[in-house]
Amino acid sequence: MELTASMIEAHIYRKRKGKIEFLLLKRGKKEIYPGLWQMVTGKIKKDEKAFKTVLREVKEETDLTVKKLFVVPNVNSFYSFTNDSINFIPVFLCLVNEGDKVKISKEHCKYRWVSKEKAKRMFAWRGQKKSLKIIYSFLTNENKEIHKAYPPAPSRREGEFYSLPFGKG
Repeated sequence: MELTASMIEAHIYRKRKGKIEFLLLKRGKKEIYPGLWQMVTGKIKKDEKAFKTVLREVKEETDLTVKKLFVVPNVNSFYSFTNDSINFIPVFLCLVNEGDKVKISKEHCKYRWVSKEKAKRMFAWRGQKKSLKIIYSFLTNENKEIHKAYPPAPSRREGEFYSLPFGKG
């Protein structure tokens, strides 16, 4: 059995009127899992770094430009019976500007900006819901112990890579 990491999962959020909204995309009728609501997902190209895949896939699937990029301390996985492999999916969080317009790709037929509660109800898989919980906890400072142990990094230039301050090492 092969272990592989060939895909990414990218949760997109914006702040609008002081509230956090997540972008969900509905898969088109001709795609695998038609009608499923999801975040941006995509395949990592040969010799491409996962975070570069995120930037490319977000642009391809939504026409949005990532303002800040975070690594989420969660890796989702699934078993593929077609090639008898376990697939690991690194999870990322992308901040976009509030006023930017979404233009979905042919893979999707609809999009919605939704609250955490609505996103949780719309996601199909437990791993996606777990990622959302971790992300929301970080964004709302719900877990104050994490922020005490790992204060925010000094200001960085826009477009630089950011990491969520979770875990030691």
